[in-house]
Amino acid sequence: LASRGYINKTEKGTYRLGLKLIEAVSCYINSLELQTEARPYVAQITSKLGLTSHLGVLDGDQVVYIEKMDVFSNVRMYSQIGVRVPSYSCSLGKCLLSNYSASEVRKIMSNCTFVKFTDKTISSIDQLISDLELVRSRGWAIDDEESEWNHRCIGAPIYDYRGDIIAAISASGPTNLLTDERIEPVADYLRKQALEISRSMGFTG
Repeated sequence: LASRGYINKTEKGTYRLGLKLIEAVSCYINSLELQTEARPYVAQITSKLGLTSHLGVLDGDQVVYIEKMDVFSNVRMYSQIGVRVPSYSCSLGKCLLSNYSASEVRKIMSNCTFVKFTDKTISSIDQLISDLELVRSRGWAIDDEESEWNHRCIGAPIYDYRGDIIAAISASGPTNLLTDERIEPVADYLRKQALEISRSMGFTG
């Protein structure tokens, strides 16, 4: 534990908590704070838009759902919390990856196998990096039938007090509900909700 920085040995021969453990606990506390702050917004997205909403964070090259609200049940989807999905094929993942430079994205995705779920799925690191440039420029991401046919998902990034993207929220549904005409309005609404969550996390930008 000492060699890994989780504890430190004092001059008296006793031990105290190390920076690595404090850092790990801090990340956990921040995650709980994020869930608490974002939960009402996740519910509001579903209620307002009539679409399923998600809150996710990045873990390696995958997205982990930490909240989900389904429009049909109107309750938190505990069975879906903790589910992992490929970052390259979902709007949450694209938002989260847009926080990194092209070289950092290549490193994060170095062991990723780009499985094509549909003909529209991103199938290479170069294609992903190109898509992330668009995400950064407009401030939101879309999975346009890339994970599943006849299904769309739009996401927006959540920032912390340092201006780093720490999570993302999304709204998803079948293409007959999330139509071409709704893409821009839904994206604009999600950006505003994400900004409110970001401000509650200390973001001032």
